[in-house]
Order: sequence, then structure tokens, then C-alpha cells
Amino acid sequence: MLVNLTDILNIAEARKIAIGSFNTPNLTSLRAVLSAAEELGEPVIIMHAQVHEQMGLCRMDEIAPIMLMMADRATVPVCVHLDHGEDLDYVHRGLRLGFTSIMYDGSAGDTALNYANTSLAVSLAARYGASVEAEIGSMGARESGEQGITDESIYTDPEEAKRFVSETGIDALACAFGTAHGVYLKQPKLDFARLEKIKSLVSVPLVMHGGSGVSHEDYRRVIDLGIRKINYYTYMAKAGAAAVDALGSRAYFHDMEVAAIAGMKKDVQGAMAVFTGRTLI
Repeated sequence: MLVNLTDILNIAEARKIAIGSFNTPNLTSLRAVLSAAEELGEPVIIMHAQVHEQMGLCRMDEIAPIMLMMADRATVPVCVHLDHGEDLDYVHRGLRLGFTSIMYDGSAGDTALNYANTSLAVSLAARYGASVEAEIGSMGARESGEQGITDESIYTDPEEAKRFVSETGIDALACAFGTAHGVYLKQPKLDFARLEKIKSLVSVPLVMHGGSGVSHEDYRRVIDLGIRKINYYTYMAKAGAAAVDALGSRAYFHDMEVAAIAGMKKDVQGAMAVFTGRTLI
């Protein structure tokens, strides 16, 4: 069932949970994530990020039709989200392809330009009935994780977050409060007080990037403080790789794909269970 981000985050708000948002740069990860969601009966967000092309994983025009077809056939609500669109042309291409939600990410550049371009992204998305997520502040490492994890994340200023949401008209806000993309080299220190203040000042759902590797306790706490979407990929991808590695050297490629699906599916279901407050047997 294909829905937009606003629809799916309304479900999250009603249930006071977070919806898992997973990068799916190939058919293997798509099958793992959607199978996990359908088996648990939970809504889900599947994502393509602009950096996937730079990493050589897939092109947007190749993967988008497959994502949309599989989302439409799913038995649970599925949002097809363009994550970290770094320029308006790419975002517009995604909207024309049918993405039901987009994230314009101008957080690394000039603040005034981020405001202006985010407002333009909102106007563009409205033509297609799509939702818009945007970011103020920075998670430090890039979405690819290539820069590793540092202590240099630029935390979101709560008052700036209030102004950004008000002036741009976005549907969801990604805010920086101590998380980062990629593998954590040490336990992240989350600024819960900052997150609580941001929640008190803005009226849209909040998004947590860099969700892999956070403790279950910290997940539950940030959800209680208003996080409604959690981006998660790194540990899912590691679980798929571990399942392939366990096959040994005699495996064929098709064996590897089946194993990777099973490994990622199990990890995704574990994440979904934490995000929704349920217990898996």
C-alpha cells in the first residue's frame, strides 16, 4: 500500500512509536525489509539516497520503479522516500519518478540557501502530493559513512529549528542531537534535553538519522521525546554480510543472496520491534 510520509507519520504519532526507515539500494534489501514489515504487520519506509549513485550501488531511475511497484503491492503502508537529495534537480527527478516523499538536504551549505531551497522543495513536492523532510544541523559523517564518526556533529539549535519549520513548511524535521551516519566507534552521547526542547517548539514529527548502533534504552527514550522516524541501515547491511560470511567459501551467488535476505530481515524485525515497543519471540 503506497502512502506518503505524512500518512505514515500520522500512524506513528497516533501510536506514539517510530517508523523504521531503511535504505534499499537493491532487490535483496527491498525483499528483506518489505518481508519483515509484512510479517510483523508494521508500516515501513524504504529509501533511496542520492549518495547511492556516487557509491556505485544503483541509479535512481533504475531502482525507483521497483521500489514503487513493490510498495504498491505490499500488504502494509509503505512510503517510498528519497533520502538526502542534495540538489533540487535531483529532488525534482525523484518526484517525477513517483517518490511519495523527499528529503532535501542543504544542511552542509549556506543557511540562507538551505531555507530558500527547502521552501522550493516544498513547493515542488506539493505538485505531486508528496511530503518533505529537511534537516537543520548536521549528523557529522556522510550518509555513506565514509568519514567515520567524530565528535564534530553540529547540533540543531532549538530556536533555529522552530524558525526553519515555520518558514519552510516542511512535513518532518531531521535534527542533530548526537547521532551520526555509519558505524559508531564508541557509544553515542545523545543530547536528550536538546531533543526535548526542539519537540516543545516545533509542530512537525521529528526524524533521527544515524539510528544503527543506538542502545534499546536510548531508542525508547528518544521515541518518548517525539522521534517518529528512525533511519537505519548500517547494522542491517552488516547482518546481511555476516549471513553471507557464515556460508563459507563454497557458496554460489544465489546462496549468498538468500542468506543475505534472511540475515537482513531478522535484523530489521529486531529494529522494528524496538521502534514499536513490541517483543519478538
